[in-house]
Amino acid sequence: MQPAAVPTDRNSDIASAVVATMRQLGVLGLPRNYEIFYEALSGSNHELSLAVVSLSNRPTQQDLDHIGRTFFPQNHGPAIVEHAREMVAKELEDIASLLRSERTHIEKYGRILDETSSGLSNRSLLSQDLLQKIAGAMSAATSSTLDHNRQVASTLSEKTAELESVKSKLEEYKRLADTDPLTQIWNRRAFDKEITRIYNSNRGILFNALILADIDRFKDINDRYGHPVGDRIIQIVAEIFQTSIRADMFVARTGGEEFALIVEGASEDATYQLAERIRVLIEQTPFTSSQTGMNYGTVTVSMGICMASEADSPEDLYSKADRALYRSKVSGRNRVTRHSTMAGRAGKGWLLYKKD
Repeated sequence: MQPAAVPTDRNSDIASAVVATMRQLGVLGLPRNYEIFYEALSGSNHELSLAVVSLSNRPTQQDLDHIGRTFFPQNHGPAIVEHAREMVAKELEDIASLLRSERTHIEKYGRILDETSSGLSNRSLLSQDLLQKIAGAMSAATSSTLDHNRQVASTLSEKTAELESVKSKLEEYKRLADTDPLTQIWNRRAFDKEITRIYNSNRGILFNALILADIDRFKDINDRYGHPVGDRIIQIVAEIFQTSIRADMFVARTGGEEFALIVEGASEDATYQLAERIRVLIEQTPFTSSQTGMNYGTVTVSMGICMASEADSPEDLYSKADRALYRSKVSGRNRVTRHSTMAGRAGKGWLLYKKD
């Protein structure tokens, strides 16, 4: 697929290019389709752009929805959940119908046993011929019941497997909904849930800390080298975060070039040392193109730290860590600041700023 060329006037002309490209490919003008092509043609998500370019010349709605579920799972959640609910309801109704059939069959088998028992109790009427007929009827009824039971067991097994498949799909949706598609680490949605969890217990408040990080002068990187390079730098920074922490630590991409790390079971000094180690690793990492060998220069991050015990709520914790991050920015960037060391840290003037 070759999308239409993107005009140079970024804001209004991208919208025109999106409409032209969708019309050229025969794509329905649905809001969810527009979102896919707008993000792809704006170049803000390189992986999404590659997925759109790889589409056929006449992509099906199913192909487009697959891309939508991958890169915008939060917008497809209701449909996925509703589809799963319908599937579960159908499977449960099938199982209920199967159990009703089993009950009817067992009741029929019970009547045969009652009639046989009644015939055997009247010994004066017994004869060899009658006994043979009773034995034959019992054998046939038992064989039929066993066959029916085996069929029911097999069908129940199939239904159980289908329900497990639905469960697996829902778990996969949950993972996608909580995962950042560019970096494959947790996203802002997952972070919001995790930071809230801290304040569900006194232990969480006592033994957790928040580190916020922001790539320095990232807009300049995008303007100079383009969004694909910016995306790759974000991926490398995310990899450094993920490989520098314990497996049980939580790291998320919370914004374009912003990251959050929740540290559990560490003192403020240990948390600072961890942040400082990551900062130095990023500063020392060569950011070059594997294809052209071009060096994009040194990339640095600024960080802010706040202990959960210093804050009254998840929102307060985030605000104070963000305030410390801002102090790192205005103090020269490429440094780590603890909220606890900031003078006059109760002020609110920090809210009105732009990091880069």
